[in-house]
Amino acid sequence: MILDGKATSMTRQADLKKTVESLDGAPHLVVILTTDNPASTTYVKAKEKAAKKIGFKSTIIHDMTGDEADLLKTIHTLNNDSDVHGILVQLPLAEGLDVKRVMDAIDPKKDVDGFHPINVAALFQNRPGFVPATPRGIIELLDTYDIPLSGKHAVIVGRSQIVGLPMVHLLTQRHATVTVCHSRTVDLKAHTLSADILVVATGRPHLITADYVRPGATVVDVGINRVEGKLIGDVDFEAVKEVAQAITPVPRGVGPMTITALLENTLDAYQQLRSQT
Repeated sequence: MILDGKATSMTRQADLKKTVESLDGAPHLVVILTTDNPASTTYVKAKEKAAKKIGFKSTIIHDMTGDEADLLKTIHTLNNDSDVHGILVQLPLAEGLDVKRVMDAIDPKKDVDGFHPINVAALFQNRPGFVPATPRGIIELLDTYDIPLSGKHAVIVGRSQIVGLPMVHLLTQRHATVTVCHSRTVDLKAHTLSADILVVATGRPHLITADYVRPGATVVDVGINRVEGKLIGDVDFEAVKEVAQAITPVPRGVGPMTITALLENTLDAYQQLRSQT
């Protein structure tokens, strides 16, 4: 079974559009770009297109100066702008900028990427807050296809704060037993072969081949790698789909769900901020 993130995201975005049409205003998402990285630029444009399609107001700020003080000033201004409901600073940042200092500067109530320490702590303690978009999108995709999580063994390959570590908490909250693997894990294959659910987010093209996957497992490929002009994942899709019970493709898998989850976070931020005024 192919877990079609593109189709699922379109359905969820149609629902979002109906909700936005019922509002007396429009959620406003502001994205700040600090580099001209082609992948980041493409991704930000995709976010803008999706946001406008469902009726959001979308603004992209290009801050390529590398001046951290100016960037923090811009974030402070956006924090205090009641017309702005979601703020996202696209990663990776320009060289020389302090990621922690920049993320800490964003108002947690507008931190729709879920990277502020307050939102990270909320996820850890299972309290209300913003969940990073990719992990949120993955859970929503698994739920759409009725993939059971409770009691299952989930193996996550990759321990980034963007995907791997948030997935630990989301899956644990859904009563899965979670193992985290990384670059120093000994005998990776032994771990992945025990997985009912395998989430791979390493940025290493085709790291996971068919012999790493237990027959009947669900495989979620978060990787997006450009090799010889073609987008491929961290999983050898053509080989693994013959073994797995369910698998996400690249593209049309996790990527579209990430954008949709970001929009859902922005709508949540809008509704929460408006309820406080």
